[in-house]
Amino acid sequence: MRRDSRLLTVLLLAAGFVAASAARADDAADNQQPFQVKFTTTEGDFVVEVHPEWAPRGAARFRELVEAEYYDGCRFFRVIDGFMAQFGMHGDPDVNAKWSKQTIKDDKPQKSNTRGRITFATSGPDSRTTQLFINFDDNSFLDDQGFAPFGEVVEGMDVVDALYDGYGEGAPRGKGPSQGKIAAQGNDYLKQSFPELDYIETARIVEDDESSEKP
Repeated sequence: MRRDSRLLTVLLLAAGFVAASAARADDAADNQQPFQVKFTTTEGDFVVEVHPEWAPRGAARFRELVEAEYYDGCRFFRVIDGFMAQFGMHGDPDVNAKWSKQTIKDDKPQKSNTRGRITFATSGPDSRTTQLFINFDDNSFLDDQGFAPFGEVVEGMDVVDALYDGYGEGAPRGKGPSQGKIAAQGNDYLKQSFPELDYIETARIVEDDESSEKP
């Protein structure tokens, strides 16, 4: 009985953690003020401007992840020339596992997946977690599939264009990284098997005074 009681306590705590995270995302979705995030990467810097009115839940989750410094060290593990650059699987399998359980509800797409727009990856209804992609070209065919852009690259799109794409499509369809192995082994797997991948050094919200500075 004591073991069953401990197991029930663990399950309730886990459920409470996921529910609290979802509630925070919904509360944050009420904030409609645009903000910018600067990505410092191994290829250079780029800036994403987030428009919460485009996809409130997606924008709120993105802000939550950036504030948690989640994207630091994340590899651009799926970069397809002419299509998109995908990232958002954490290099620490334990961290990745925790966040991958925290799905958010869908946003109805308000903007199209055109060049430079950033969108959460999804595997079906209400399945968004941490993975993102930046469109290289006009991928408006994704709009009807529920991919809802929440922002766009406003500086450094040339940096995004230059991200390493030599590995192509991921396994098993291609010779690139396996998402299953990333989830299980994290950056250790990517460093050993796909050393040329570019990655994010830091992703930070640009404060108002910094974004208003003139060169």
